[in-house]
Amino acid sequence: MSGSRSRARQAVVQALYQWQVTGQPAQDIGRLFLRDEDSGGGVDEAYFAELIREVPLHADEIDALLGPYLDRPLAEVDPVERAILRLGVYEFRYHPEIGQRIVLNEAVLLAKRFGGDSGHKFVNAVLDKAAAVLRAHERG
Repeated sequence: MSGSRSRARQAVVQALYQWQVTGQPAQDIGRLFLRDEDSGGGVDEAYFAELIREVPLHADEIDALLGPYLDRPLAEVDPVERAILRLGVYEFRYHPEIGQRIVLNEAVLLAKRFGGDSGHKFVNAVLDKAAAVLRAHERG
């Protein structure tokens, strides 16, 4: 299951990026992405559908949670890194069954794959700070 969820996260980051850049409805992008990009193989489609629906729906709340941990306005964050940060905070907030380390590791891997040269360091630092608050119970 984790492999299919990892692929769902990869696909959703790409779809969220397109949503942020174009302003098209995220669910429309998600449907087209899975169909047209032929990325449906091996993707946890139910998880992908949840993420592409819920992350944009909760974007204002997610952005407010991210704000204190950023060194610049969220609008100035690279759109790929912004998509990854939004996904990570969503998972911290709404998927307590997914361990903090898994969320962080997946986000760092996504940033290494899709982000800029040191984007993974930025994503890791921001999400680590957010996790200290959103997942304080996991930090014994």
